[in-house]
Amino acid sequence: MSGLRIPVDGPDGSGTASAVAVLAPNPSPMTLDGTNTWILGTSEDVIVVDPGPDDEGHLKRVAERVSERRVTAVLLTHGHPDHSEGAASFAAMTGAPVRALDPRHRLGEEGLGDGDVLTAGGTEVRVVATPGHSSDSLCFWLPGDRAMLTGDTVLGRGTTVIAPDGDLGDYLRSLDRLRQGAEILEAEALLPGHGPVLPDPIGVLDAYIAHRRERLDQIREAIRQGARDAREIVEMVYAEVDRSLWPAAEMSVAAQLNYLKTL
Repeated sequence: MSGLRIPVDGPDGSGTASAVAVLAPNPSPMTLDGTNTWILGTSEDVIVVDPGPDDEGHLKRVAERVSERRVTAVLLTHGHPDHSEGAASFAAMTGAPVRALDPRHRLGEEGLGDGDVLTAGGTEVRVVATPGHSSDSLCFWLPGDRAMLTGDTVLGRGTTVIAPDGDLGDYLRSLDRLRQGAEILEAEALLPGHGPVLPDPIGVLDAYIAHRRERLDQIREAIRQGARDAREIVEMVYAEVDRSLWPAAEMSVAAQLNYLKTL
């Protein structure tokens, strides 16, 4: 790989030889610095991944970055609004179709699914289904850069939430799949939907998997100590986490409780 671009001022402008992030102005405890919109391709054709919120300034900024090139497709890692809400407006600006796993978020005749391969400007993009954070989550492998766009499956900081439309069992299987692929394909970078580029894919995925297993053990222990519901488990297990994140923690605990019932 020809090298990562990791600026000192944050995710904006970071990436790889054929992928660059444009940061949306929607920072929050859940979105970190904001949503990373990714532009893929090095020549006249490009693909845009996750246009982000329907923010006119952000969408115009992305459009300006690709104004001398043709956007062949808009891809969605998943349908949550902070990734997909601006897709229709951006498609109207560029004339590009929107491709997603979930038909509700598509604009055009083509969907997107596991094993699909797209190209833009000499850049190959391989689609990998990674359900868990949401049921429609996808990751995109860039073999030329040995890099993976991970959406919300892996974040640039911290760990992701299992949303109400997600499933922890699916998520654990997706992490195992990404871990195996990262080793086989000698991945050198993860390009997340929020936060900075991660230059140690195997280390990051190992940490994610270990964290999930540790949380499950902590929840089992909280139940043994008398916790009766998700809120009480959060108060015991997530005591060190900022309280503003406790609602998200409750979602994850609910997903973990559902998972434990299946074992």
